[in-house]
Amino acid sequence: MSLKRPGDTRWSSHYGTLINLIHLFSSIADVLEYVGENGDDSYRAEADDVSEIINRFEFIFVLHLIKQILGITHELSQVLQKKDQDIVTAMNLVKVAKARLQIMREEGWEVLLTDVSKFCDKYEIIVLDMDNEFVPRGRVRRTQKMKNLHYYRVEIFCSVIDMQAQELNHRFGETNTDLLLCMACFDPRDSFSAFDLGKLLRLASYYPSEFSGVALDELENQLQSFIFYMRIDENFSQLSGIGGLAQKMVSTRKHEIFPLVYLLVKLSLILPVATASVERAFSAMKFIKSSLRNSMGDQLLQDCLVPYIEKDVFVNVTNETIMQRFQKMKNRREML
Repeated sequence: MSLKRPGDTRWSSHYGTLINLIHLFSSIADVLEYVGENGDDSYRAEADDVSEIINRFEFIFVLHLIKQILGITHELSQVLQKKDQDIVTAMNLVKVAKARLQIMREEGWEVLLTDVSKFCDKYEIIVLDMDNEFVPRGRVRRTQKMKNLHYYRVEIFCSVIDMQAQELNHRFGETNTDLLLCMACFDPRDSFSAFDLGKLLRLASYYPSEFSGVALDELENQLQSFIFYMRIDENFSQLSGIGGLAQKMVSTRKHEIFPLVYLLVKLSLILPVATASVERAFSAMKFIKSSLRNSMGDQLLQDCLVPYIEKDVFVNVTNETIMQRFQKMKNRREML
């Protein structure tokens, strides 16, 4: 077991880091104490400061609180990070996360406080009396006096849970959820068992500029023919994911036979809220656009990101091919 390095866009990595931090707390405290006593001068002050922070009740309280919240959304994060997303499962997990957050807000205070108190007793950390006046750490401006109970339960516990619930409601609102559930009806697995004509027509109705009243009538007829054709064509029997369906329709030229259905498939592909490819792109940006190259333009950034993200494709491109490509772009003084 070791402290995992959390990723900027993968919240499940933060969850693993917090769990390991709790289980390795005594070892971490020992290391910080050792560095504070025997480390280089440049690290002693920082080690002492960090050691003082982690041995405070507030740190332990926040540590356990965030671990519980990330634990509630952990399965949802895992599902959203998969390339072949199960949208129906993801939407059900959203409902589960919202319900668990509400239960935690209403009934989880005493449970959390008990866990934090036991942890503090185990490692000889002072447990605050909730009826005492709250004393902030360090120098602060004069603030309104409050009890520890108000600070930890209202300012931290309820506020953090409400922010998480608000984020879920914002990302997965009623319209967004309906769009994703309708899109899942295009899932080709198990001979298009998820196909639902009514939901797909409702999905098309969200795009009035693409599907007029007349186009919706044509789409309804195309969808009925489409589902019959897909279920009898062996080329579409082993597909997984809407992206694979779109590719197979193009390769077999079925997008010309069912143009409106193909248009709806393309619109569905831009709906997923989070994908592994998007997360990899954001993670790659901090490596490409570093502090030393912070002034690069958007075009150069895009040109650098594509080879970095699509490594599997560019690994097959030889250096000789790249040099010949640049050699033919314009006349040069020397051969590359």
